[in-house]
Formats: sequence, structure tokens, C-alpha cells
Amino acid sequence: MSVLDKLKQMLKGHEDQAEKGVDKAGDAFDDRTGGKYSGQVDTAQDKLKEQFGNDQDQPPH
Repeated sequence: MSVLDKLKQMLKGHEDQAEKGVDKAGDAFDDRTGGKYSGQVDTAQDKLKEQFGNDQDQPPH
């Protein structure tokens, strides 16, 4: 079982809190870097939110 699979299991039922945490971490990173990597941070945030929220019904790889 991969680390991402374990995280998904732990976060099951708490997707809203996970999204808030992803947003908060991304915003903190943007603040520390002066927004230099904001595009990459936004992309990473979107991909994490997709993984935590949408993959629950799909079988593991």
C-alpha cells in the first residue's frame, strides 16, 4: 500500500479539512517565497485536492 493510499484512508470523511490544510500550506509556501512559485503551488494544490476527493470510488492500481 502506498503512502498516498494510506493518507486517503486516514482522510476519508474529512475531505473538507484536508482541502483547507492544502490551501493553508500552499499559501504559507507562497508567502515564504514571495509568490515566486505560485503557479506551481496552485497546480500542486489542485492535484492534491483531486487525489483526496475524487479517487475514492476508483479501485487501487
